[in-house]
Amino acid sequence: MDDHQKRNLTFFTIGLIFMLSGIEYAVILPTIWKYLQILEAPPYFLGLGLSAFSLSGLLTGPLFGLWSDRRKTTKSIILFSNLFEIVGNFMYFIGYSKWLLLCSRLVAGIGAGAGSSIFGFLTRSTRPEERAGIFAAIMAARQAGLLIGPAFNLFLRLCDFKLGPFVVNKYTSPGIFMCLLWVLLQFVVLAMYWDVPPISSEGGAAAVNLEMKQEGEEAPLIGSDEEPVHTYRALGDDQSECEVQPGNGESNPFKNFNVGREFLREEVVVLLTAQFITLFNQTALETMVTPLTQRYFGFGELGNSLMYSLCGVEVILGFFFVRWLSSKVADRAVLATGLVICCTACTWCLVFLCNPRGGYDWELSAFIIGVFLQLLGLPFVAVSQVSLFSKVTAEKTQGFSQGVRRSVGGLATILGPLWAGGLTNNLYIMLGMMLALLVMITVMTALSYDRLTEPRALQCAHSSDSGG
Repeated sequence: MDDHQKRNLTFFTIGLIFMLSGIEYAVILPTIWKYLQILEAPPYFLGLGLSAFSLSGLLTGPLFGLWSDRRKTTKSIILFSNLFEIVGNFMYFIGYSKWLLLCSRLVAGIGAGAGSSIFGFLTRSTRPEERAGIFAAIMAARQAGLLIGPAFNLFLRLCDFKLGPFVVNKYTSPGIFMCLLWVLLQFVVLAMYWDVPPISSEGGAAAVNLEMKQEGEEAPLIGSDEEPVHTYRALGDDQSECEVQPGNGESNPFKNFNVGREFLREEVVVLLTAQFITLFNQTALETMVTPLTQRYFGFGELGNSLMYSLCGVEVILGFFFVRWLSSKVADRAVLATGLVICCTACTWCLVFLCNPRGGYDWELSAFIIGVFLQLLGLPFVAVSQVSLFSKVTAEKTQGFSQGVRRSVGGLATILGPLWAGGLTNNLYIMLGMMLALLVMITVMTALSYDRLTEPRALQCAHSSDSGG
């Protein structure tokens, strides 16, 4: 099997991992509240249970990323992290007490932290021009899991038997079901996942002719251990030429790493802010939608399930549209377009949903348009900011950097529901704050637009390739 086939099978396996994470969310979320009630948990345990998963992923993401950057491997990390998913879901299945249930989500969330290693691997294994498309496909896989997850609930809710000393019913069955799926995935990873060499090192070091500022010599972008290694600056820096610094390809990637220099640059701050605001608004809206449809439209379980299914289809189609668009348009243009759509959607909701008038048909139409616009902008922002982030941060420490990015997103998924949960009866305040955040990040993006581009060294490489 050649490297190309291994690469494709590895990407397919990564898609399965993200799909399973979507299925897990979709099969556990509908029943966890009733499960907690059976275990005599107070109402605030629902928030704790949902936040616990994000919290442990937030804390472990950078650690898994650090591990993958140092070891230059992800297969062993994925196999290790999946053990936490297996154990966590089995604990959820046992469910003797509300505390065990809470701990089960904490343990399972540790496994989700390996996502930073996976994104780091994808960054090193893809070319900049194809990266956004790969990211879009991976994100669409998770949305597919969210879409098909409810279908599994159709038979899981019929479970009513004993497995040894354990009771299998519609509340415990999601735990054992996901446990089995994660076990099966272990075999898939063993058989179909390879730590394929980075694009830049396939077939040996890729020599790229770079014109230096003071010397007319030619040097490779990535050389042997004794050769200089090129670093980059963003286009907005004072020096626009490619730079060379001595380095060793096999040395510790964190030897000269500086957190402030890496993450406090203007373009990185903008992208991390976009990550936070996007997920904060998304989770706030998810929290708000169900009470809103019940209050104004009388939606029950069937109505909400149908709505979420249609939303899932739209988001998947959106990701594949962005996958196509990213090959035609720069990432920063896609990001700007997504932010404009999100601002328009939030403005629409603020005007037409906070104090709905005009009868049931008009109110329902206004709601559908608002939700459609919100979901339309999501793939644009999600894909472009991840792709840009992978290009403006150092490749050697990409796992750790992606862990930081995902931790920022994890914090947003914790704070978003907390913000929206207490303001379902005060939509002006809730949506007003969301719109203010969107306007802020849109202005930040506009002011930093020139810096939101791939590093200068890569552009030199591309121009050299096209010239040759």
